[in-house]
Amino acid sequence: MVFPVVRASGGSWILTNSRRHLDLSTPDPEAIEIGDIALGLSRECRFSGQTRWFYSVAQHSVLASRIVPEKFALEALLHDATEAYLRDLPSPLKRLVPDYARIEKVFDRVLRKCFGLPEEMSASVSTADRILLATEKRDLMPDEGTPWPILEGVEPLPERIVPWTPERSICLFLRRFAELSRTFSANDGTEN
Repeated sequence: MVFPVVRASGGSWILTNSRRHLDLSTPDPEAIEIGDIALGLSRECRFSGQTRWFYSVAQHSVLASRIVPEKFALEALLHDATEAYLRDLPSPLKRLVPDYARIEKVFDRVLRKCFGLPEEMSASVSTADRILLATEKRDLMPDEGTPWPILEGVEPLPERIVPWTPERSICLFLRRFAELSRTFSANDGTEN
């Protein structure tokens, strides 16, 4: 598939796989492409790559979309979409870099508007994210005994996470997006 070239002016843009110039300071919704999001997330490892095995943000997103009520599934699938462009910084580093947090918030607003998502993360998606975090800690991180305060009272999923390859992650992410897009567009943006 050949995509049109979308160019940004200035020097704060990145080139995406679909040949778009995405300005990091003022992202243009026209430069957002779901294939770029899927590709970036499928190649981005959670936890700064410090997992025992490669585990992509795309897989995390697909799993999140499967454990929320259906009306939140698209939002859950795209809840980390900013990381396709801005990378996945660990939370402690995000707190140390306030400009990153500001840029991430701008990107999140643009992405939410692009895909018709609520302005703020839904409680269901936030809960699913923490449940997955607990599951990922159990299944993918080295066990060194330190409790994570954010996970207090959160139970991991009963099933264990088996990491996917980046190729499988991109395919399942795009398949899930297509499935959810059909579900929501069939009724003019309302759940089927």
